[in-house]
Amino acid sequence: MSTTQQVAWPTDPTGGRPVVPSTGALRPLGLSEIALTGGFWSCRQRTNAQATLAHCQMWMERLGWVANFDRVADATTRPDRPGLVFSDSEIYKLLEAMAWEFGRTGDLRVDAAFQALSERVVRAQDADGYLNTSFGHGGQAPRYCDLAGGHELYCAGHLLQAAVARLRTYGVDELVEAARRSADHVCDTFGASGIASVCGHPEIELGLVELGRALGEQRYVDQALLFVDRRGHGTLGDHAFGREYYQDDVPVRDADAWRGHAVRALYLSAAAVDVAVERKDQVLLEAIARQWANTVARRTYLTGGMGSHQQDEGFGRDWVLPADRAYCETCAGVGSVMVSWRLFLATGDVRYADLIERTFFNIVATSVREDGRAFFYANTLHQRVPGPAVTDDEVSPRASSSMRAPWFDVSCCPTNLARTLATWHTYAAAIDRTGLSICQYAAATVRTTLQDGREIGLDIQTNYPRSGLVTVHITRPTPGPWTLRLRIPDWAEGAVVHDGDQRTLAHPGFVQLEREFAVGEQIVLHLPMAPRFTNPSPHLDAVRGCVAVERGPEVMCLESVDLPTGVSLDEIRIDTSIPPRELHGRVFVSGHRVEVREDAWPYSASAGWSADSQQVVDLPLTPYHAWANRGPSTMRVWLPTL
Repeated sequence: MSTTQQVAWPTDPTGGRPVVPSTGALRPLGLSEIALTGGFWSCRQRTNAQATLAHCQMWMERLGWVANFDRVADATTRPDRPGLVFSDSEIYKLLEAMAWEFGRTGDLRVDAAFQALSERVVRAQDADGYLNTSFGHGGQAPRYCDLAGGHELYCAGHLLQAAVARLRTYGVDELVEAARRSADHVCDTFGASGIASVCGHPEIELGLVELGRALGEQRYVDQALLFVDRRGHGTLGDHAFGREYYQDDVPVRDADAWRGHAVRALYLSAAAVDVAVERKDQVLLEAIARQWANTVARRTYLTGGMGSHQQDEGFGRDWVLPADRAYCETCAGVGSVMVSWRLFLATGDVRYADLIERTFFNIVATSVREDGRAFFYANTLHQRVPGPAVTDDEVSPRASSSMRAPWFDVSCCPTNLARTLATWHTYAAAIDRTGLSICQYAAATVRTTLQDGREIGLDIQTNYPRSGLVTVHITRPTPGPWTLRLRIPDWAEGAVVHDGDQRTLAHPGFVQLEREFAVGEQIVLHLPMAPRFTNPSPHLDAVRGCVAVERGPEVMCLESVDLPTGVSLDEIRIDTSIPPRELHGRVFVSGHRVEVREDAWPYSASAGWSADSQQVVDLPLTPYHAWANRGPSTMRVWLPTL
């Protein structure tokens, strides 16, 4: 754990910050303190606002998920309710995304859409604060009759998070009051003298902590702690995939790595960090940091993806990371960012920001199609067979990873991406005790205030990740010295910082510049962006004898659409004696086409392919986040070598 000094931060209810810890090494910036001005993530934020939000609402209206709230309000519920039991949560995540987007841009059309949708939600709330369209009404099963699989508390948690977004970007309104009633109901029902159990899918804990912070209601934080400490005692009973599926096999404080269903594990851990920070519970905080470290070291893919089991959407055992069966659910990528960001704010440890960057570029950015209207649910690292083309009018199975689909039976990922992209820039920088830490690189303006009340301002100019050049311009006079920290990514050996006439070789970690800065000064960071080979650990049997190629934060891949006619991925072997190179904006590697024997029996005394007819091939690679944008294809991240 980092020994960075802990600071008490104000937890004002507004300010547009998704996460507002009351203490920690750093304070996140709010929507009004930083704005993207162009480049990779600005483009994705714009697409999210212009296409994805409306796309998600259209599908949920079309499938009857939104109308479920109308039926509860009008007492016309029936057993054949449209959607799965957790579909309410998708409406809540969309509301959260809309709230953040309105806070980011002030777009009155977004606000009008938010108000119209939230009005329908609030109408469905019962008098005692219970709000759910799957249970407890005419023709439905009773409340809380299936805590393991019913997702009632899971849905409530997303309602609370939507209300936090509204509170921090607008103020108190009907949705915020509905969330308060819902949180009170949860505390009354599941408090120390209530139902002594937990939800099968963690999420209520996250909503309770953040709403407790936003409203100054300690009772909600205490209830979240109660839920966290109840987990791991077999409360939910057995499951076909084991109790670890629910993280109900080992108490949170005792676990050494994440296991079971990946999204469940990550949401629970994010909430545990929040609880630990608010309760100053160092034991709990160190438990999650330990689990993070062990999971990143042994159960995480090169892309930052988490979850190697298709059947249970879960983590495998140590080193079980098959490329062709990688699940790497998009929501697990979002959950990973949530945990890492909270740990970073609590400790200031740069490792967490490094993983966030990897996950943003190679999971979050990969999932969304360029037009913002189709998505990957799972993110494989090896596509063996071209998938069928998916029409824009088709609901797809959730595990499809061959082509992005417009919607899924389980559509948790599109709305999760929407709320994440709307707030992407709030992950880019943070205030520490003495200054500003830049954590993610994008063209942006920053206007914020230090703990002592002094204002600082700067502009960041960059075309990252196409270019490794980052220029920071000081735009506001700040009396007295303050500290500017620039993150040097873990892959960026050889980075250089130019500060006036001084040239400094920078190593991975934070470069710290401390002095009184003058308006007009500029600091220039050069990050090495040459493509590089990456080798897997010898423990990773599934990709032994392979290499991957990375360029900056981007993992690269080889797609069949870039191979010569008649050549398949199985016939390619990479020559690692020739370094990867960049030409005209594309990354190339050198390989050989080999003759692969197709025997009736797939085992023999020889290697299974012949080196006698080698043919040198120049192979253009594609950023992994851009694969499958040119139609169905096969694809590999890990490339076999000679």
